Amino acid sequence: MDAFSKTPDSTTRPIPEPGAGSRHVQESLETRAIHGGGDPGGESGRPVTPPIVQSSTFHGGLPGDETPLAYTRYGVNPNQVAVGRKMAHLEGMEEGLVTASGMAAISLTLLALVRNGDHLVSSVHLYGATRNFMERELPRRGVEVTFVDPDNPRSWRHALRPETRGLYLEMPTNPMLRVFDPRPVSRLALERGLPLIMDATFATPMNFRAADHGVDVVVHSATKYLGGHSDLIAGVICGPAALIDEVRGLLRLYGPSADPHMAWLLDRGLRTLPVRMARHNENALALAHWFAGSEGVERVIHPFHDDHPDAEIARELLSGGGGMLGVVVEGGEAGAVAFCRALELAAVAPSLGGVETLVSLPAWTSHRTLTGAEREARGIAPGFVRISVGLEGLEDLKRDFRRGLAAVLSGH
Repeated sequence: MDAFSKTPDSTTRPIPEPGAGSRHVQESLETRAIHGGGDPGGESGRPVTPPIVQSSTFHGGLPGDETPLAYTRYGVNPNQVAVGRKMAHLEGMEEGLVTASGMAAISLTLLALVRNGDHLVSSVHLYGATRNFMERELPRRGVEVTFVDPDNPRSWRHALRPETRGLYLEMPTNPMLRVFDPRPVSRLALERGLPLIMDATFATPMNFRAADHGVDVVVHSATKYLGGHSDLIAGVICGPAALIDEVRGLLRLYGPSADPHMAWLLDRGLRTLPVRMARHNENALALAHWFAGSEGVERVIHPFHDDHPDAEIARELLSGGGGMLGVVVEGGEAGAVAFCRALELAAVAPSLGGVETLVSLPAWTSHRTLTGAEREARGIAPGFVRISVGLEGLEDLKRDFRRGLAAVLSGH
């Protein structure tokens, strides 16, 4: 495969430190989030915060020019390059590339791996748009996808074909926050010389070290926690240099390059990612325990909650449970709607990962294309409310959610 090659009989999967010449490569994730991807140096008058290079094009294009042709659509604007390099530092991977959206990162990565007649194996637990891309767009290009239940690790091996070109996993999943152990899948991928691709949007590199667990390629919707302020749309791909080069070629053709200002905002968000994720982790887990003891709640969904099906493996793999939380309230869909309408601090909105608390109903947002029976099969009950827990004061959040539960209990 041009985009990715791996020696099947390798017994180890080396993960080189990106930017070996950087003085930051051995430093903590907190330091990398601030300084990774560039060296501010010590020159007098040089800005501490990188400037926005709001230019579509750059000087060059004559025979004998020493630098490659630079054009922002090519993904080589200084802001684009810097944030991609920083993400590679955070993930411990060779290279990173920023795109105009999370779905651009996912779709370009998959398109870089497959050709007409190829095959992918994917977990059945996926973000709705990812599933649609695999079911609708890839078949139009002659690519077939087999969906497997990652609860049964052998299902991956049984689904492999000679034409299989990659394995795809999301973790934690949206919206049920399932956490599947990638290590058995990684060992299979290594045995067959295939890449394991993971959407780690909900985990971020703060809560899950994908490369340390055998993941070859990581994709993120940077719109969420990486940006962290609900003010940008972006995606990120990190992985082997060969694959990133292939994706960058597709970026030139399809055009979903990052705007320089958006790339600058993403870099700003990454600088506070460690402290933000620590607070997201803390608030979400505290609210999970609080909801579990509250009247009007039928079920709480959080990776570290004792009754979560993956609690044991989640505690082993994740350094934090994340900022996402699910609750199933009494009264079905009517109860969920009443809960949301009664809130005054948390906002009803279809995204996640920002500093503010957001709530949404997957039945009317991320999974609205599914039938009721299909949602039930995925564990999305009619009373399911997804909560992206923000950084507000915990007692303020509890006070607001008491209003929501009071509306559930009163029947309106």
